[in-house]
Amino acid sequence: MTPAHRDRAQPGALGLVLARSTRLLGVEPFFMEFITGMEERLVTRDMSVLLHVVPTYEEEIAAYRRWTEGGLVDAVAVVNLIEGDRRPAVLRELGLPAVLVGTWRDDPGVPAVRTDDRGPVRDAMARLAELGHRVIARVAGPRSLLHTQARNAAQEEECREAGIEAVVVEGDYTAESGARLTAELLKRNPRPTAILYDNDVMAVAGLATAKELGLDVPADLSLIAWDDSTLCRLASPPLTTMTVDVHRYGVLVAEAALDHIDGRPATERWSPTAHFVQRGTTGSAPGQVE
Repeated sequence: MTPAHRDRAQPGALGLVLARSTRLLGVEPFFMEFITGMEERLVTRDMSVLLHVVPTYEEEIAAYRRWTEGGLVDAVAVVNLIEGDRRPAVLRELGLPAVLVGTWRDDPGVPAVRTDDRGPVRDAMARLAELGHRVIARVAGPRSLLHTQARNAAQEEECREAGIEAVVVEGDYTAESGARLTAELLKRNPRPTAILYDNDVMAVAGLATAKELGLDVPADLSLIAWDDSTLCRLASPPLTTMTVDVHRYGVLVAEAALDHIDGRPATERWSPTAHFVQRGTTGSAPGQVE
């Protein structure tokens, strides 16, 4: 049963399948804020988000097939796009309306809410360079993700142009990877004097690790988190962040999905751009004069 054959007397749904650990979903604030934004827009149409969490992309595709056969959703939002992603082609084959969310290199052929991942990384690197940092690390997300690749390229370009060293290590967005990779980075010689994290959970864990190792933040080490959740504001000291309006991001995705469901032409949409918010974890590099 395709969405067009659904019983329109029944409330509609926008599907969201997350191929990730259910444990991580419970501690990472991003998707809860994202879903809240989607729900805010969908409720005006008596619709809601149908959330399903699976461990792999193959199981995500299987869920799309079940949803299509059962006519359970009107459209889906596809997140965490990867190299060689099969999901857009499968959804076209199924005839299930879809909105791609985030970084996508080419014309996807379906509605998308795009994200600028390069500009904010370059901004963060430039700000740290201005503070005198000459070895800047980043605890990134999985390298298979297109937005991780875009951020990697932006960091490399900005640091090369500034004549400073860029170090990238691959995390998985968990507190465990944030703590472990921070400890490994701080054993390097020369060690980084600044670290950017690809989410807030890894950053909070990295801050705790730096303290355990006897480093003063920000006198000895500057830290920047990505996504400005309550975790960042409650940290001690509060984390400097690349802040994203995640709630608004969810609203935009829901609007794109509703346009697609209603047969309106796709309008190019961009998610809110991450911007720098200074708090208590960034300062001049050690040995630099304020």
